[in-house]
Amino acid sequence: MEFFAENEIRALQGEPYPLGATMKDQGVNFSLYSKDATRVTLLLFDNPDASQPFRSIELNPVDHKRGHYWFVFVTGIGHGQVYGFQVAGPWKPRTGLRFDRDKVLIDPYSQAICFGQNYSRDRAIGPGSNMGSSMLSMVVDQHGFDWQGATSPNHSLTDTMIYEMHVGGFTRHPSSGIEETRQGTFAGIIEKIPYLKSLGVTAVELMPIQQFDVQDAPEGRQNYWGYSPINFFAIHADYSVEKEPLVAINEFKTMVRELHKAGIEVILDVVFNHTAEGDESGPTFCFKGLQNGAYYLLDKSNGKYANYSGCGNTCNANNSVLRRMIIDALHYWVTEMHVDGFRFDLASVLARDSQGHPMKEPPLLWSIDSDPILSSTKIIAEAWDAAGLYQVGSFIGDRWNEWNGKYRDDVRAFWRGDNGYVGRFASRILGSPDIYCSHRHSPHRSVNFICAHDGFTLNDLVSYSKKHNHANGENNRDGDNHNVSSNYGIEGPTAIAEIDNIRNRQCKNMLATLFLSLGTPMICMGDEVRRTQQGNNNAYCQNNEISWFDWRLADKHADIHRFVTQLSQIRSAEPTIDWNMHMSLSSVLENVGISWHGTEPNKPDWSEHSHSLALTVNHPITKDELYVICNAYWDPLEFTIPDRNSSDWHILINTAEPSPGDIYTIEQAPKYQGNTILATGRSMIVMVAKKS
Repeated sequence: MEFFAENEIRALQGEPYPLGATMKDQGVNFSLYSKDATRVTLLLFDNPDASQPFRSIELNPVDHKRGHYWFVFVTGIGHGQVYGFQVAGPWKPRTGLRFDRDKVLIDPYSQAICFGQNYSRDRAIGPGSNMGSSMLSMVVDQHGFDWQGATSPNHSLTDTMIYEMHVGGFTRHPSSGIEETRQGTFAGIIEKIPYLKSLGVTAVELMPIQQFDVQDAPEGRQNYWGYSPINFFAIHADYSVEKEPLVAINEFKTMVRELHKAGIEVILDVVFNHTAEGDESGPTFCFKGLQNGAYYLLDKSNGKYANYSGCGNTCNANNSVLRRMIIDALHYWVTEMHVDGFRFDLASVLARDSQGHPMKEPPLLWSIDSDPILSSTKIIAEAWDAAGLYQVGSFIGDRWNEWNGKYRDDVRAFWRGDNGYVGRFASRILGSPDIYCSHRHSPHRSVNFICAHDGFTLNDLVSYSKKHNHANGENNRDGDNHNVSSNYGIEGPTAIAEIDNIRNRQCKNMLATLFLSLGTPMICMGDEVRRTQQGNNNAYCQNNEISWFDWRLADKHADIHRFVTQLSQIRSAEPTIDWNMHMSLSSVLENVGISWHGTEPNKPDWSEHSHSLALTVNHPITKDELYVICNAYWDPLEFTIPDRNSSDWHILINTAEPSPGDIYTIEQAPKYQGNTILATGRSMIVMVAKKS
């Protein structure tokens, strides 16, 4: 931080644009939106631990306000200056006004947020001053970072494999082999780039890295996931080696640069549907004390917060003020931080109007879709919200891709052996045409996944029949009860080889399905080595070994790791497998020759109690052919193999075989002799016939 003598500091008029704190010659321009404020005071602090500001600058509305914007230019300060605001105005909660002149507020546009040693979330709740215990903003000069010529890989979705990961959890475990100070940091990810490359990862999807409050959790626990942002611009400082906000910015940029050099894109999981301020009983950090009704959806009859997010408040995303801020934030992450895309948490919230009603043409979502600065970014929607709005397949826009929750549920149910899922499973393999074909969408619109951060890991999906969230301190009430899981005989870990073999096979079945399906595949951190959370399907407050990636599992489950690596290589290198052509989903399905089979060719069993399915796929360009058998029965079934006139069948995948016989490269795939093949219960077989 640069220090300035107090006698150098002068308050000049300033400008309303740009919003936030902007470094200029001789000083910093501050600009803040507040329509109903009666007084705004800028507070300057020596450091994050200061109990009082060394300078308070009250903004005269005659000189420092235009429209609803308050602004001032301050000379003699610069990069690293710690600051905050106190904003006075009406306290009328029933009408949505919650000004508290005693609260120290951060700048909603601040690019760095700091916490002093005496920071207290509780002091921000209720009336009274939180001076000396508040979080504070910092002035940032972004100039000078050397990108060394690195640019975005800009992979097409055809070539994309997404790896969802938690920055802290990825390398925090002592087994990571990384120096302790670098564990759980952006720098730690850099050291694991060779691992990501070996898996075939083309994009990492980072769980929230925007600054959040670790105290926002049940007593005695920490907010680990970070799905409660304090603002939309600042980086979570704990992910830097020095745990320092300004350092975190450059460390994040360095990580992005090195990932780009390795051909890996960076997608941010962003939360614009709610903030860390909670409901009426929550703290006042920023938005509540600036212009509550502009930022949050409120009940007009009593001023209480709507809760479509399930997290206490709901952002008023289509209000012009917040809509502009969200677009500004996305521009910042793309232009300044060089990120390649965004996954929007509970994106359906962003389709609601000020009354909470779903909008046919939501301005924010269309603005994102059509924005020229964002035109090359990947935009992915979690197309539902906590209040029941479910828009998978009907989310607006031309460019939006969607987490396909129906894919997850139907693939799980089929392989578990549930009745009535053969037809749905077939649709999911083909890119979910029942969901996407009517709108002429691309096959890649569907982001397919079996597991994500929210829910069971892949290992736990086949090891637990019910959730075990007692460690969260909520008496196991939290987390989803609908998991479509099975323990296959014993709840949790087992030494019984027969049960573990079934679990291992089911992991391979679902992974193979994922990589062979039309759409964009996404896997969750550690699923490639059977990472467990001990049955916890909502580990949002578990910053410990429950959530961390245990790197010893890479040896323990080397067969699964190898299986995923091979799947990725096959998908990227073999056009017979990678049948995601550059056309709409409906056109792909019209051009690719697909035939459905049962145990006999051309006799598929679509009945309620059927648990097996086979198909052949003929590539229209290479003329190569795939034969895929999916047997979710618990007993083996014999399948008659479709005839080939001019080439032989080779076994590419058989999940019932031990490694390395479970998966081959195209070149190594052994020739199969015979007209029938026995598919072990709960197994998948993939055969390939090459034209040349």
